Amino acid sequence: MNTERNLEFLYEIGCLRFIDRAWKQFLGPDFANLADHHLRVIWLSMILAKMEKKKVDMQKIMMMAIVHDIAESRTGDVHYISRQYTKRDEAKAIKDILKNTVLEEEMLEAWHEYEDRKTWEAKIVKDADWLDVDLEIQEQKAMGRAHMEAWDDNRTLIVKLFFTDSAKRLWEKIQKSKPHDWYRHARNRYVEGDIKKALDKKNRKR
Repeated sequence: MNTERNLEFLYEIGCLRFIDRAWKQFLGPDFANLADHHLRVIWLSMILAKMEKKKVDMQKIMMMAIVHDIAESRTGDVHYISRQYTKRDEAKAIKDILKNTVLEEEMLEAWHEYEDRKTWEAKIVKDADWLDVDLEIQEQKAMGRAHMEAWDDNRTLIVKLFFTDSAKRLWEKIQKSKPHDWYRHARNRYVEGDIKKALDKKNRKR
């Protein structure tokens, strides 16, 4: 086992958090970096897989989600304008990133399967990759960035490219969702904590 290469790989993966996604050029700072994107795509992929109720390999889905964009460590990201002028060799990048690591064989296989989009696992992960953008758009709208509305027409076009019915259904839900609801509806001091108890006690005295 080439321990040195494994450690180099781990340090490179750690640097994904320093790589901006290209659409910051249009929309400004405070958007997810490449590491942030990977994390949510993993969870989105698993949720879509359960929603689809197809017999799929969940371990394979997770591997594809983890590896799907790490080639951008060396190629960088491109947005919908820059990709009209830029040619990237992601196949070479992913091969070099994984070269001589203990994960080389299985993760290269997972990446190529994802890129081929022939299996349901690959299709599910690609749908998750697209849906992460829509979740972030909702988050940015919730922070008052009205210019995000301009992306709505583009995202409606993306829906036509989804592979799964589950992704289409989830996309529709995302458009009506509120990013802050997760903590408003969580166990908190207003729902079950000290403030609720104080209000209940006050109401009982009336």
